[in-house]
Amino acid sequence: MRRLFLGFLSVWLAALPCGAVEPVAAFPRPVWFRQHFAGPRTHIELQAPRRLSEFVLDGKLELSLKAYLELVLANNTDIALARLQVEPPANAIQRAFADYDPVAQASFSDTRVTQSSISALEGVATVKSDSQPLSLSYSQFLPTGTSLSVNFDGRRDNTNAVYATYNPTVGSQLTFSMEHPLLRNRGGSLTKLNILMARSSLKISGFQLRDMVTALIAQAENIYWDAIEARENVSVASKFVELRAAALDRQQKLVDSGAALPLDIYQPKSDYAAAQLQVIQAKRALAQRENALRMQIGADLDPAVRELPIVLTEPLTIPVLPPPDKEQAVQKAMQARPDRQAIATSLDTDDLSIRRATEALRPNLSVTAGYRSQGVGGTYLETGVAGGLGDALSQMFHFGFPVYSYGLRLRFPVRDHAAAADLADALVRKKADALQLRKVEQNMRLQVLNAVDNLNAARASLDQAQQAREFAGKRFDAEQTKYELGINQIFFVLTAQTDLNVAENLVLNQSLNYRRNLIGLYQVTGQLLDERGIVVE
Repeated sequence: MRRLFLGFLSVWLAALPCGAVEPVAAFPRPVWFRQHFAGPRTHIELQAPRRLSEFVLDGKLELSLKAYLELVLANNTDIALARLQVEPPANAIQRAFADYDPVAQASFSDTRVTQSSISALEGVATVKSDSQPLSLSYSQFLPTGTSLSVNFDGRRDNTNAVYATYNPTVGSQLTFSMEHPLLRNRGGSLTKLNILMARSSLKISGFQLRDMVTALIAQAENIYWDAIEARENVSVASKFVELRAAALDRQQKLVDSGAALPLDIYQPKSDYAAAQLQVIQAKRALAQRENALRMQIGADLDPAVRELPIVLTEPLTIPVLPPPDKEQAVQKAMQARPDRQAIATSLDTDDLSIRRATEALRPNLSVTAGYRSQGVGGTYLETGVAGGLGDALSQMFHFGFPVYSYGLRLRFPVRDHAAAADLADALVRKKADALQLRKVEQNMRLQVLNAVDNLNAARASLDQAQQAREFAGKRFDAEQTKYELGINQIFFVLTAQTDLNVAENLVLNQSLNYRRNLIGLYQVTGQLLDERGIVVE
């Protein structure tokens, strides 16, 4: 019997999922007591912005595009929120391992009864009894689908009845039981479906996180270039004011010398005031865009940095890139876009759901087996020999009074509407996800084609804007020369100045438009993070 007991125990230990479960606090380690008895920590302390001081130079916050994006990743609140969305799916994996958690239970009670005698065999008019049962159990579900349990039951009974053979009586029994499925949910590949589905959900969340971070980085980089555009607008507007001031000064000298009528001074003055208004508006726009940039890197949260002037050092020169091939760009998007990868992974999750629903339609047939050893002890009244718990345990562990059992348990679904409906729903979900994947791929192709066309158009528009600026500058020089020779009026000079200013702004706008379209192309092809050297952990 001891060999049978040891063999049963060795089989149980070998079947335990060693190394297969997530590490959690286990009894009786100190962390287990802290986790189960200490109060939860509800205080949340948000981290202060990091690394800002590294980019402060001579009282200014100097930021290249690379440094700016590093600060965005470190301090941006939206990115921090996006990262938190991965935590619940990660916790779901640990929750899925709960099926294999062992359960230990214990119970004890003391019942005292006083009642009138109903049998002459009891030998007393009033029967008094005291019963103290103790129960200990340990059970566990194994990855193979087997359920194992060990139960120890002990009992001490005491009575004043005269004809009791043992008084007090001590009984004990040790029971080993096992149930193993033969059809439904047999094997680790089926019992671990919840874990596999949780891991698949975590993988999907990782793709979704990458997609969100890509969108947030694209937004942050556009804000960077918006600030540069606003800065350059201030520069262009200031140069325009200088041109208007020079024209006004020349016209004032002509009026003072009598070479021009006093009425000719109003147009230059009006244009000069309008140019100053452009500078005021451009500076206001620059301040607003710099505030938006500070929020992206968390500088608005740091009193020591939020008031510092910002110097953006990234050059405005446009990179010379060959026109992208449309089909190659589409293929890159198909391979790299995280939103497509997320939906493709959901198809794997659908397969797991279909498998689980199919398994639920099978008959539930299982084999059961059990072994029980028992012992009895106490004071034997016929001989007066005193005994107790030690006698009962000795008999039990010597396995002299065994009880064996085995059997089959069958639950046969004659008709199972719920399981059939679950399977149908799982098939519908997979078909819906397959259609959703096709829709996403169609939208991706359209987005990539449009992004390539937009980038090519932006490049062509920039080339034309640069030519227009060149001709506008030559025209302004010509009108200025004719005006100084006295064969032209101030009106034509002012008009040429206005056209030159418009051309300068157009070149600036088209340069930034090309940058934005390049960011958009990288975003729709899923290459933005790789191009910027960003790794999402």
